[in-house]
Amino acid sequence: MSGPLAGFRVVEMAGLGPAPFAAMLLADLGAEVIRVDRIPRGAAAKPADAQVEAAQDAGDLLNRGKRSVAMDLKNPRAIETLLAMLERADALIEGFRPGVMEGLGLGPETALARNPRLVYGRMTGWGQQGPLARTAGHDINYISIAGLLAHVGRAGEAPVPPLNLGDFGAGSMSLACGVLAALLERSRSGRGQVVDASIVGGAATLMMGFWSLYHAGLFDAEHRGTNMLDGGSYFYDAYRCADGEYVSIAAAEPKFYATFLRLAGLADDPSFAQTLDRARWPELREKLSAVFATRSRDEWAKLTEGTDACLAPVLRLDEAPGHPHNVAAGTFENYRGVTQPAPSPKFSRTPGRIAGPPPAPGADTAQVLRDWGLSDAQIAELRQAGAVAGT
Repeated sequence: MSGPLAGFRVVEMAGLGPAPFAAMLLADLGAEVIRVDRIPRGAAAKPADAQVEAAQDAGDLLNRGKRSVAMDLKNPRAIETLLAMLERADALIEGFRPGVMEGLGLGPETALARNPRLVYGRMTGWGQQGPLARTAGHDINYISIAGLLAHVGRAGEAPVPPLNLGDFGAGSMSLACGVLAALLERSRSGRGQVVDASIVGGAATLMMGFWSLYHAGLFDAEHRGTNMLDGGSYFYDAYRCADGEYVSIAAAEPKFYATFLRLAGLADDPSFAQTLDRARWPELREKLSAVFATRSRDEWAKLTEGTDACLAPVLRLDEAPGHPHNVAAGTFENYRGVTQPAPSPKFSRTPGRIAGPPPAPGADTAQVLRDWGLSDAQIAELRQAGAVAGT
């Protein structure tokens, strides 16, 4: 193992979205992450190798670098085995609704009684408390009440869902940060604790800069798409080019805007004098749109490359890995024929790495249980009892 978290052991309860991504981040940084997959209900009559549904998860890049154990979490023997594993773990990550882990007999009180040094990471959309805590929801719902979604989109149009980046930017990152902070604190106190991360809380925190602008009177919260950084300004936006592709420009500071004007041959045109007068922004946007329509995306990128014009081509997933900067910086990696983002951030002495491809559920059951202290006879007993499955 390599990476700054080498030697740390993390148990992840298999789920969807932000919790798996947080665990993947820890795996990229060197932690040993064991994903606990459920044996599908009603599978008891099937052969052991058929009890685990592998097709969906085997290609999920959120599970890279992990190993998988398949357990029947309705089986008391499986719960006892998992609690024994938690005695040897540094952290647990789970993303169920509030109360689910408690119902399984794996709640924080039980787990921390078995291992007082355990960091118990919880990932939910709404949080563990509050009137919405036990209700269903998705990314777009969470960022809605956090005060984020209302400010994404064009003026006079409906808000635009920013993919599901709230799950990962607001949820996963805050969970990973919280788990790491708790592990750091444990090195002083010797005690674990519960980390309660929510997408609502993380999304609200992501808006901190805009709260500052709002309190300073520099952000109009009532009118979407009219502010400097939300697509309202003509010098901070994306523009369609002659080939139908787009470039982004963020020439907000006068010196960067001046560089752009010079390279675009517009330095002597008084109509493009930069202004913070919002009343003129629509007019100047129209003029700038006509200018960008005279060249292709790649022509604009070549014209401004290596300068402080703050212009970049808007690249798709299939294009980004091939950009010269991303190639030189190692932003993406082709791992066993699959192109994907490389581990980030980078470390000078203990670099992270992709430790392996996404495992099929239950692919590592026997070996993991051996590595975590069980004998072959005990593993055979657990298989016979239907508590575990897989290879």
